Amino acid sequence: MAGTAQQTTTHQDTTPRVDATSENAAKLEPYLRFWNAGPDDDRGRLAEAVFTDDVEYRAHIGVLEGRQALMDFREQFVSHMGGAEIRLREQPQLHHDRARLEWELLTGSDARTSFATGTDVIRIEEDGRISGVTVFLDRAPEGFGAAREHH
Repeated sequence: MAGTAQQTTTHQDTTPRVDATSENAAKLEPYLRFWNAGPDDDRGRLAEAVFTDDVEYRAHIGVLEGRQALMDFREQFVSHMGGAEIRLREQPQLHHDRARLEWELLTGSDARTSFATGTDVIRIEEDGRISGVTVFLDRAPEGFGAAREHH
């Protein structure tokens, strides 16, 4: 989840259908649940179950450290965009203590506007919690490059 400009493309539900029951998807399902949590979900409990205390999140927007920073970022983004949902684009891949997760971020109250696509490289600890995320944008939000050049 990066950037603040909104892409105007309407999502046509062409996202490849990923078998969410696969072992790899199941291991990363709590991570997706955190990002897609609704207003009635206990986000603090989700974050505690998903992330280590000192999780590090590296994205184009900067480096965030700790669960609270991720929770704050998520809340600010969703509030600004009027809603957001991350969907898998491909089957997640696991390699030892790392995972690669390709996503599409949809925004708006109906989560139908394609905002960006990207790939998260995730570091998973022995207890299954995530201690690091590095975000790569495969398709940046509209206007993101121009805004980034001015920082």
